[in-house]
Amino acid sequence: MAIKAEYIWIDGTKPTAKLRSKTRVLANADKIPTWGFDGSSTNQAEGHASDRVLEPVKVVKDPIRGGDNILVLCEVLETNGAAHESNTRALLREVAEKYAAQESIFGIEQEYTFFKGSRPLGFPEGGYPAPQGGYYCGVGAEEVFGREIVELHLDRCIDAGLAICGINAEVMPGQWEFQIGPVDALTVSDDLWIARYLLYRTAEEFGIDATLDAKPARGDWNGAGAHTNFSTKAMREGYEAIITACESLGASQEKVLEHVNQYGDDIQSRLTGKHETAPWNVYSYGVSNRGASVRIPWQVEVEQKGYIEDRRPNANIDPYVVTRLLINTCCEALEKAGQV
Repeated sequence: MAIKAEYIWIDGTKPTAKLRSKTRVLANADKIPTWGFDGSSTNQAEGHASDRVLEPVKVVKDPIRGGDNILVLCEVLETNGAAHESNTRALLREVAEKYAAQESIFGIEQEYTFFKGSRPLGFPEGGYPAPQGGYYCGVGAEEVFGREIVELHLDRCIDAGLAICGINAEVMPGQWEFQIGPVDALTVSDDLWIARYLLYRTAEEFGIDATLDAKPARGDWNGAGAHTNFSTKAMREGYEAIITACESLGASQEKVLEHVNQYGDDIQSRLTGKHETAPWNVYSYGVSNRGASVRIPWQVEVEQKGYIEDRRPNANIDPYVVTRLLINTCCEALEKAGQV
């Protein structure tokens, strides 16, 4: 019996890449073929040589269409088989393989904001809602907006077999979060992109837009981030490795900016030193400190092992880039310190 395969890929739009997808009918899911697309329409080619290749890298159940239908996440290749310049997954694969022995794992907290037209969901026409405070993990129609979308999205992520581990309402009306992990770098990134696809498709059914903008509402409102939790085998075994990892991320101003400049568009509007952020160009870390660049959870200090939370990444990150940077910086430092 024929099935529908939804091929999904990340395009070349800058400064923030977009998801694209199209459907192919297959006889079955035994063999998922490579496919192609018009790269001149996705900022990945010029019209005179526009063919680009879709290489399947992860297949999951399609919880929207149901049945035996599937979602097919793809890498984008040139026609000669080389990774396209927009293919950040290929760069992550190289770094993950280089430091595979350190057994890095990640958990990413994806914040996002629902919009109805030009206003965040829950913002009244011609005015503003009550100040933030009661919306975080809120309950009740006066403080929660869009829960029916969020619950359906969660169910679909579970049905697809993604490594989703939770949801919660965030500090602004219409703002929510889901979490992926803890899993390896490629899995957390793949699953985050697929979960984003399912979020957009689910919200689409309600006539709602889901945005990853870093500062969706200007003024006295929190921005939207993708706090990234990171751990290696050594960090899960001892506190000295935790400190080494934290120090490595602020080893120099050049290192700080290397990360921040690739942690999502419009980061300076979000990392202001207010609204539970550190200034974008000043690095700090501390125990239980949500105003620091990197937080060491309180239980990590108590147990003297665990993980760290990089609070700087924007909601609109490319997870392949952020996980690659964290592995490269922290694992290199741990290796040099003999803490592997």
